[in-house]
Amino acid sequence: MKTKAIRIYGKDDLRLEEFELPQMQDDEILARVVSDSICMSSYKATKQGADHKRVPNDIHIYPTMIGHEFAGEIVQVGNKWKDRFSPGDKYSIQPALNYKGSLDAPGYSFRWIGGNATYIIIPNEVMEMDCLLPYHGDSYFLASLAEPMSCVIGAMHASYHTRTGSYVHEMGIREGGNMAILAGAGPMGFGAVDYAIHRDRKPGLLVVTDIDQARLDRLEKIHSPREAEKHGVRLIYVNTGNLENPVEYLRSLTGDKGFDDVLVFAPVKQLVEMADQMLAFDGCLNFFAGPADTRFKAELNFYNVHYAFTHITGTSGGNTDDMREALELMSSGRINPAAMITHIGGLDAVIDTTRRLPEIPGGKKLIYTHISLPLTAIEDFERHGKKDPCFRQLHQILKDNDFIWSAEAEKFLLENARKI
Repeated sequence: MKTKAIRIYGKDDLRLEEFELPQMQDDEILARVVSDSICMSSYKATKQGADHKRVPNDIHIYPTMIGHEFAGEIVQVGNKWKDRFSPGDKYSIQPALNYKGSLDAPGYSFRWIGGNATYIIIPNEVMEMDCLLPYHGDSYFLASLAEPMSCVIGAMHASYHTRTGSYVHEMGIREGGNMAILAGAGPMGFGAVDYAIHRDRKPGLLVVTDIDQARLDRLEKIHSPREAEKHGVRLIYVNTGNLENPVEYLRSLTGDKGFDDVLVFAPVKQLVEMADQMLAFDGCLNFFAGPADTRFKAELNFYNVHYAFTHITGTSGGNTDDMREALELMSSGRINPAAMITHIGGLDAVIDTTRRLPEIPGGKKLIYTHISLPLTAIEDFERHGKKDPCFRQLHQILKDNDFIWSAEAEKFLLENARKI
């Protein structure tokens, strides 16, 4: 079967190509990709090429497919997996396979599987590691968002606390405690706030900071303090760019007790040091953001490490259980990370979008791999609709949904957009 895919050949060398997939083996699965959301990790892989830990050294000879936040439909199942999967099943994939200790992952390391493709062959390793996950929702894009949501879920599971006199780590955020998310108005912040409010184990106080008021306003509109209060969470949004002493003000919101959990969502030295100063006794600093600089450093107060039992953790992605939790919460309607999405594009938009990802404002960039469409902001649909009836209808659909991407919008786009 022929596929169209974005493949990486080296640093900043991405190519949209059509080629024949090899014959599927008995321990493999042939699948159609429908949607993929572009991750900053793909940008890093593009910039680093073979220097990236997950990208093979020989991509200049054997290029690999990029994209790892994807979902689609199973087309054909090899004999080994016929008792577990069937043609027509919707799926999502956990890319962090950890197969026999290897860092190899779909979207970085494999020639025949990646999210920015029309058709793929899912290798045996994915099923062996139980990383091909069924999805039962009515859209594909939410399954694409399961991977980024699993990162948020994993971060909150990875935070930990102790009790005086005990060396046992109690995993997870402090239930009913004080929690802060710094630089939290980006796309991952949307998911984090949604999850923190609607999960079972939740904070009593949640403070979300950023220096971009427009992003904070949009986040507050989607996840309002009133809504959070219904779920037992006091939610406060703070623009720290307007504060002379952010740490003093933020600590004052806790009665100067400090925060039990502080998540840092941007790799900024000053933010890490601010988070350290905000910690309560036995507080946990969770460095969520992944820096591109291998020498990234920040100062921590080791007096507090010794006497106030403060500690630090960090995660790089979530695990399979985190992703299952994301899929279950989305399927049941408890969380809806659709607000993370601000741009829509087709397969032919991937190369430019990936290369310029840090420069493009807004949240998640969602790609539908079987259509041809320039990357377009949802807020610009109305303007484009003056000339294009497809955008005009999409604008009307989203207008009735607070301009949040939806299953109805996805269905219309897939049926009416130009095929690639």
